[in-house]
Amino acid sequence: MRILVLNIEYPPLGGGASPVCKVMSELFAEAGHEVTVITSRFGNLSDCELINGVKIYRVNCWRQKINMSNPLEHLIYLKNAKKLLRKRFNSSSFDICHCHFLIPTGFLAYSLKKWWNLPYIVTIHGSDVPGYNPDRFQILHRFTKVLLKIVARSSSKIVSPSFYLMNLLTHQLKSSWIDDKVMVIPYPFKLNTVKAVRKERIIMSSGRLLKRKGFHTLINSVSSFDLGYEVHIFGDGPMMNELKLLANGSLTKVILHGWVDSSSHIYQEFLAKSEIFVLMSSHENSSVSIMEAMEYSCAIISTNQTGCLEMVHDVGICLPVNDSQQLTNALSNLIEHPDQIKELGAKALLKLGSYYSPGVVAKVYLGIFQSMIDDK
Repeated sequence: MRILVLNIEYPPLGGGASPVCKVMSELFAEAGHEVTVITSRFGNLSDCELINGVKIYRVNCWRQKINMSNPLEHLIYLKNAKKLLRKRFNSSSFDICHCHFLIPTGFLAYSLKKWWNLPYIVTIHGSDVPGYNPDRFQILHRFTKVLLKIVARSSSKIVSPSFYLMNLLTHQLKSSWIDDKVMVIPYPFKLNTVKAVRKERIIMSSGRLLKRKGFHTLINSVSSFDLGYEVHIFGDGPMMNELKLLANGSLTKVILHGWVDSSSHIYQEFLAKSEIFVLMSSHENSSVSIMEAMEYSCAIISTNQTGCLEMVHDVGICLPVNDSQQLTNALSNLIEHPDQIKELGAKALLKLGSYYSPGVVAKVYLGIFQSMIDDK
């Protein structure tokens, strides 16, 4: 198969959807398929290169930040991606389009179906679904819901990594045909050969510094007394200054590292050393940062809402959103029972290797792709 992949972000750009897209694309290439990715240019990244069997084209969108993008950049991406596709490719270049996000890339996938009769499947990730992200895109979604319906209806399938996000999409679109389109396939996660490292008294968290991610809850939970642990937070975003002020007043040492590439040595080193990983997010699809912590056998504490509950309920601790006191109690209890930390870490790693198996996920996707081509 000749597979076209559309995503505004591809490593080293972006958040959780970016590495997921990379893993999926490389899995398809490893299975012997021809994979072409159209994504965004940034900094000194090459306009075109071959990485792990995947051909990557990057188009200019005047992107300003490595970790986040905005609607204007999305519009510029769409314009320049269209131009690139029409200049270099034609209706016989691809058999299938795998689009990440209903918006903005879904609009491009819809256009390609009109031009070339190219069938497309959409993997949704969160912020492309109205009602998911209270921090960003709320105003934009007031004007795009009709367009989202058009993109969704013209797709062959819509894949959600979590039941929470699938149910939110069906609720928002309120269409009789949506139930036949949408299905749940978990994100794939490639387990690496992790070198055994002695765990240290470290609590780690990571993600975009948005209010919904709950980093303020974590800092507040450790502020009133010294836990005897250090808290390390990786990420950047609009709450950075507010979180720095909270961290300065904490009796437990809290260190904000800013944005760090999740594949970097420092990030992997801290995951390996951390005993506990905390993500107190109020709105989450299927958190890549939680999966990364699972790989290093961290004990996971998260929330009892949305996708966090699906991921953690059977292998970690789930708490109410914004409840710093319950988080304080949970952390204190774990610290007093180190055997429980090890037990939860082992359970998390076991689930990661089974439920998020890349071989199983790739096989399901490729089966869908082949069915779409047969029906073309």
